[in-house]
Amino acid sequence: MPDGGRGDTSRVALVTGGTRGIGAAITRRLATRGIRVVAVYRGDTAAAQRMQEELDGVSVVRADLGDPDTCVRLVEDVHGEFGRIDHLVNNAGLLLESRSSDTNVSEWERIVAVNLSAAFHLSRVAIALMRTARYGRIVNVSSVTAVMGSPSEAAYGAAKSGLHGLTRSLARETARHGITVNTVVPGVFETDMTASMPEKTRAAILGMIPVGRRGNPDELAAAVEFLLDAGYCTGSVLTVDGGLSMGG
Repeated sequence: MPDGGRGDTSRVALVTGGTRGIGAAITRRLATRGIRVVAVYRGDTAAAQRMQEELDGVSVVRADLGDPDTCVRLVEDVHGEFGRIDHLVNNAGLLLESRSSDTNVSEWERIVAVNLSAAFHLSRVAIALMRTARYGRIVNVSSVTAVMGSPSEAAYGAAKSGLHGLTRSLARETARHGITVNTVVPGVFETDMTASMPEKTRAAILGMIPVGRRGNPDELAAAVEFLLDAGYCTGSVLTVDGGLSMGG
């Protein structure tokens, strides 16, 4: 089966965290290609409804990805409705700014469940379906915290780092079945989350980015799109951070 060029309306993509920020940019980019997108959201119903009204071929689904059974049903429901699932973008994330000594057990487990375990449960079910179709593309969205660390994001950094190992193991498992599995590592982008940071914090982070600006979400979406098209990339970790993770 070909990789799926632009305008291929037969493709079906599942994008978690797909109605705001980076996820919305990914959903929008795929939808404008004619790909049918199911965008998953957790809490912002208004943003989800706006996206569904704005874009043809986009469905929105509210789901708690911290629950393994919900992840399984989500993939099965998408496949049941459309008869296929070609692309899975594991973008949903939960960030808690908390030092390790202030992070309790339930917070740790929730952060790992949403940022790492959900990607495993969704991918596990999707891979079984993709293997039958002899085609599939999975992209996991990590974080620069996974490679740089953060004094106030131990749980988040650990969970996002886990995506790198998951990506490479699943890539090896599926490479002979027409399936690719890759990861993108975003730096700091212009989103609602960064806009809500104190100006002092925003300025300090900006000073650490070699290119001198925060990223546009569509720039990260372009990297995801590339990996969804790239049939000879698997097990790759693509950093899109304006040079932030180089340090210095």
